[in-house]
Amino acid sequence: MLTGIQIAVIGGDARQLEIIRKLTDLDAKLSLIGFEQLDHAFTGAVKEKIDEVEFSNKDVIILPVPGTSSDGQIETIFSNEKVYLRKEMLNETPEHCTVYSGISNSYLDGITKQANRRLVQLFERDDVAIYNSIPTVEGTIMMAIQHTDTTIHGSTIAVLGLGRVGMSVARTFQALGAKVKVGARKSEHIARITEMGLTPFYLSDLENEVKDADICINTIPYMIVTASVISKMPVHTLIIDLASKPGGTDFRYAEKRGVKALLAPGLPGIVAPKTAGKILANVLSQLIKEDVKK
Repeated sequence: MLTGIQIAVIGGDARQLEIIRKLTDLDAKLSLIGFEQLDHAFTGAVKEKIDEVEFSNKDVIILPVPGTSSDGQIETIFSNEKVYLRKEMLNETPEHCTVYSGISNSYLDGITKQANRRLVQLFERDDVAIYNSIPTVEGTIMMAIQHTDTTIHGSTIAVLGLGRVGMSVARTFQALGAKVKVGARKSEHIARITEMGLTPFYLSDLENEVKDADICINTIPYMIVTASVISKMPVHTLIIDLASKPGGTDFRYAEKRGVKALLAPGLPGIVAPKTAGKILANVLSQLIKEDVKK
């Protein structure tokens, strides 16, 4: 149980509702910031505005999956008001206060470091990333079906990257009957791709490998699908970029050439917010319990 633990949940989308539900069930006391348009009421949770929050008693601050923008703004689906997280707010919190976010950026890294508060990035954890790969794959399949006029079965699909998401994507599309090739940089990843019964290639050969691709799925969070790569693709190729914003695709050139390119980060929160929220809620509640015991 989390009886007596004071938690501020700031902004977010439908995934946060599962987190709020789980934490209130565990008897934590929640301040909900950026939720004034939410009709549902949770016992043990109070809706507040950011300037009304008493940060001095907060043990935990929970941010949405994207964290903050580069100037500290927090995404608030259930509010029209702009909400910002400032260093001064963190300075008011007790020294043991922990900030949880899906991902981070230089701004969030900076203010937590300056305030000397611990920042936990949930999406850096293997368990969260692997669980999240399930709704990500389902969303990717949905997009592939919606934006092509051929079946996945028999299509040639190039998956870029063999991380936690790339591995799940490649395995699932293979199971659907696609001809899957996977690009990686490391020789051990090439070996794993081979062991999985997929066709491996080094990313240095990417321009040659996309010449017959019907769908190109990128999971690498830096510019990899360049204008030069896109120029070698068939015009009918569909690019689905799963990397975090701004993705790893030259979307400007793709549009110029007439190649359909879709940036699709955060698919779990779009296609399966309840499941994605439960994943985060379970991990968060366990982490907070462990902190309480220290």
